[in-house]
Amino acid sequence: MDGIGHSVVEGAAIDPGAWDFVAPPAIRFGAGRVAEVGEAAALLGKRVWLVGGRRSLASAPHRDAVEASLARAGLPAEIVAVTAGEPTVDDVAAALATLPPGHRDGVVVVAVGGGSAIDLAKALAALATNLPVGLGAADYDPLIVDRLEGVGRGIPIDLAPLPLVAVPTTAGTGAEATRNAVISCPRRRFKKSLRSPLMVPRAVVVDPDLTAGCDRATVAAAGLDCITQLVESFICRVRRPLPRALVLEALPRAVRALPRVLADPSDGAARSAMSHASLLSGMALSNSGLGMAHGVAAALGVECGTPHGLACGLLLPVALEVNAAVAAADYAILERAIDPAASASERIAAAAFVARIESLCAVAGLPRRLSAVGLSRERIGWLAENSGGASLRGNPVELDPATLVGILTRIW
Repeated sequence: MDGIGHSVVEGAAIDPGAWDFVAPPAIRFGAGRVAEVGEAAALLGKRVWLVGGRRSLASAPHRDAVEASLARAGLPAEIVAVTAGEPTVDDVAAALATLPPGHRDGVVVVAVGGGSAIDLAKALAALATNLPVGLGAADYDPLIVDRLEGVGRGIPIDLAPLPLVAVPTTAGTGAEATRNAVISCPRRRFKKSLRSPLMVPRAVVVDPDLTAGCDRATVAAAGLDCITQLVESFICRVRRPLPRALVLEALPRAVRALPRVLADPSDGAARSAMSHASLLSGMALSNSGLGMAHGVAAALGVECGTPHGLACGLLLPVALEVNAAVAAADYAILERAIDPAASASERIAAAAFVARIESLCAVAGLPRRLSAVGLSRERIGWLAENSGGASLRGNPVELDPATLVGILTRIW
């Protein structure tokens, strides 16, 4: 098998137009469907390990609904990990070291939270079956790093993870539909992915009502993360038909809905549209590629601790500018999907799309300059050198560190 799951037959030519599509096999979407978490989990196992965020599970009003649903399904449940932010190697190691002892037969992991909580849950579900049981956190540390992309020995996830049910409480990351978990390490100064097609959640319960408690900053950052994912997966070098079709369905909803949610958090229809777009953005990015905004966002998170969604919102306008010369046709397609009355001129429609996204970023009210998130001017070179990975390789325009320095200096 190659890296994205194609069967490779020795000596056989591979159709350059061939593609795979990986997505959660069971999706339950709609207001009130948090009541079905227990039913979804009962199809996969007999007891539950809960993973969540400090605000999205441990002290959240919907915790009672989740636990009541699991109880109705006859599933004993215990909270095994709680995260207060984007998961680190230390967080994963500590959680692995404190998992309940004994066999894991029949265990289902249920993740309730935003992208950080879901990523932690995906990492635990995968490593609980692929690493020895009963080690201390210090012993787990190098074993985790060896399974992350680009920093360890590249050891793959060979054994099926524990089945995972993802229940997102924010609308933006799409982590409920992706095949990776983003893990950072402040000590080693990296943010990398643990990745495998086996890590896609087995079931997803998307209840837009669970996003009602998000503050404005979270709504803005998550929403722009979603929009960045949709745009970059549409224009990236890996041009696959199904992800692009999903973007054309989801992006118009997200662009119209985000300002409405920011203005009125009680707008249930707009929150539903954002949850829908987030789910589809996860499917799109997981089956295509991304671009400059995501490539730089990871390094910015390492250097300044900038939350991922905020970084994407800051970088998206300049990424659109950088790619305008080669992606104008795609920009025009996206603008016409949002506004069927858009100009028939590719140049005019593309310019309208860029202006639309810039206006949306302004409405969101997130920082617009790198200096505003704490980047010092002398660290621009470091940021450029450490921006890369699969995301940057997917950017329509090839960008080397020297070129990136000039781009990033403009928005410092």
